[in-house]
Parts: sequence; structure tokens; C-alpha cells
Amino acid sequence: MESTRYAVGLDIGTTKIVAMIGRENDYGKIEILGIGKSKSLGVHRGVVNNITQTIQSIQQAVQEAESVSGLKIHDCVVGIAGQHIRSLQHSDYITRPNSEEVIRETDLDMLCNQVYKLVMLPGEEIIHVLPQEYKVDGQAEIKEPMGMYGGRLEANFHVVVGQVSSIRNIGRCVKSSGLDLAGITLEPLASANAVLSQEEKEAGVALIDIGGGTTDLAIFKDGIIRHTAVIPFGGNVITEDIKEGCSIIEKQAELLKIKFGSAWPGENKDNEIVSIPGLRGREPKEITLKNLSKIIHARVVEIIEQVYMEIKNYGHEEQKKKLIAGIVLTGGGSQLKHLKQLVEYITGMDTRIGYPNEHLAGDSDAEVASPVYATAVGLVMNALNQQRKRNLTTDAGEAEIQEAEQELPEEEGQQEEPRTIIPQTPRKSFLEKWSDKLKDFLDNAE
Repeated sequence: MESTRYAVGLDIGTTKIVAMIGRENDYGKIEILGIGKSKSLGVHRGVVNNITQTIQSIQQAVQEAESVSGLKIHDCVVGIAGQHIRSLQHSDYITRPNSEEVIRETDLDMLCNQVYKLVMLPGEEIIHVLPQEYKVDGQAEIKEPMGMYGGRLEANFHVVVGQVSSIRNIGRCVKSSGLDLAGITLEPLASANAVLSQEEKEAGVALIDIGGGTTDLAIFKDGIIRHTAVIPFGGNVITEDIKEGCSIIEKQAELLKIKFGSAWPGENKDNEIVSIPGLRGREPKEITLKNLSKIIHARVVEIIEQVYMEIKNYGHEEQKKKLIAGIVLTGGGSQLKHLKQLVEYITGMDTRIGYPNEHLAGDSDAEVASPVYATAVGLVMNALNQQRKRNLTTDAGEAEIQEAEQELPEEEGQQEEPRTIIPQTPRKSFLEKWSDKLKDFLDNAE
């Protein structure tokens, strides 16, 4: 199996935990080899609040994925969300010692790693540093500075910050489930990778991932991530409202929402009624669908208005920042009837439902291409990308060592410092260093 590498994404959600194994086929598309899911019991609003239960749920999902695919899972890329996530803009620069040399990846890494040293609020930690545009010697709006000459390299960054304790708890759960943590990714970024096309990211688009516990937002424009936010409401609060409003138990409320729920109250006639069996010998309850959709409508409007406020905060109303491709809805909550119409009505933006089939191989299971699995598919893509990068740096390192060995003997006479070519050891990305640190921390804690 070594030649076709496979990677694993683990989506620790509020309602479900999904373990997904995938690999890249010959056409660069992603084949899903196995999928396992379990009910998530120890997570509330995207944050782990019961370690033992979360570990059990992870193990259950992983075992299922392993038995479906016949593969063994060793490590995984995990998604992180929750209301403790915030993002900020930051710009930074480095002065290169030799402007006669072209800018290389080491320079970009150096600049990125410098941002990781930013001092955060106590108890916070940087999860992602995403470069937006670069400036070389004051020349602005450069997307890809590699190969250019210049002394001063600066960039604007989108920095995503989260709570240390929440991140450690996730790491702890994964480690105790017998897996290694290959990386942590912000969930809205993973979902965006899975459902958005490059054209949409160029034109400007807002991805809204409505999960059980949180609603995640990622905004792209000119192909670059511009804004991320996590809103601590999701499908569960709608179920909660139905439960309270109709005085029924949660299981029944969830079923009602899925089967008969609609976000648009005008749809239902007054005489449409659902009868729900009463508890233990009590009379059945009768609920009108009009009331049901009024309850759902009220909560959905609240969620969408919060998201729309974030879109306005980004600056959607300025001509230059306009999101031409509008909104893409994904996640389990996006399957609510008439949600698309309601979102268009509130925001006035074009809306579509996003299915994660953008990068999936053609013969994929229809089940996998459901919005419910958007985050998991995105995490698998991330895991595969990280693997590819790791293999590239290792290959590059070996190639440079060979080159260095060939070039050194002839040049010794001509140069005062013969050893200018230093074989590159595979460089670790910050996240990998950070994962290693986390691993050490967890090992010592045990």
C-alpha cells in the first residue's frame, strides 16, 4: 500500500464524529476508501467537554472506517472549531541579507515563522498563519514572490487564533484513542477546500458551514482567504427550540426537523398536522406544520443574520470587496428545506448548496458527496497535501545533498568559503513542530 499513500481526516463535530480514509488517484482526484461515523457525545458547540466520551466516539468511528477499508489508521488531521476561535489581520516583513539572490521558499517560511512568534492573549495560541499578498521592495499585490529579486519581503497575514486548552484537549483525545496527530486545521477552511471551486474563490464567495453545534464562515476573494469566523449556534439550537416549543423529547424534535421542517413558514397550510406519540401511556400530541416552521424560521433567521453581520464586517458592501459568487451553504444544517431561499431573501446574495464533490473521484459513493461530510472530505484533502509536502521536502533534501557532494570538490580552490551549499534537511512546517511539541507535552503528562 506504500506506493499509493492514503491519509485520514477526523472531524470531531458536536453531533457526529467522522473518520475518513482517502487517497489521491492517478487523475489527482480523491478516492474515499473508508468512512466511519459515530454519535458525538462529549462535544458541546464544537468544544470537547467530556474527554472519556469523546475518546470512545473517536475509537468507534476509527474502527468502523478501518473495517470498511481494510486499512490501519495511524495518524490523522483533525478539524478544530468552537466559539473560542478568532481571526485577525497582521502584516510583517523580513530584510533579506542578500538581495542579489532570488526569493526562495526558505524566505517565505522565515516570514511565516516570524508571525507565529506574535504575543497573543494569555491562554491563546496561533493555529494558522495564512499569507494573503506579498510586497517585495514596496511593490504591492504580489501573489507569488518566489523567484523574484528583492531585499525587503513583507506580507499581510490572516492569523487564526484559538484557545490553548481546547486545542490540547483535542490532542489529548486523539492521542488517547491510539492515533498520532498529524495536524490541526480550522474546520471552515477544510470545508471550503472540499466544496468551493477556484472560480468562486476568485470571484469572491462566503462559505457557511452549518453544523450541529457551530456555524462556520470562511470568506474568499481573489483566490485568497479573507475572513474566518465561528458562530456558536448550529442545528442543535433549532432542535432545542422545537423541543421546548412543542414540549416533546429531543429525539422526536430532531425527527420532526429533518422530516417536516422548513425554514419558510408561508409554505404550510393551516390544516397540516403531525401527530406525535405521547410518552408512556399519555395522549399523542398534535403539532401543526405551520407552527413548526415558525419556530425553525425564527432561529434560522437569527443564525443567518449573525453570519451576514460577519460578511458585512469583512466589507462585502465595498465595491472592491464584493462577493460576486455569493454564498455557498454546506454542513448538515444546509439540508433544511427552503433554507437557500431564506438566505437569499435575507442577504440578497446568490446562494447554492455546496456538495463536497469538487475534488472527489467520479465513482465516489453518493453518500460521501453529501454536505454532511464536507469537513471530513476537506480534512482528508489537507492530510494528503501535508503528506505530499513532506515527501517533496524529503526528496528536495536528498537531491540537494547529492548536488552538494558533487559540487564541493571542484570549487574548493576558487572560493574562500567552499561550504556555501548546505544540504537541506527536510524542513518541518510550524504545525509539525507544534504537533511534536504537543506530543511531548502529552507524553510527559501521562
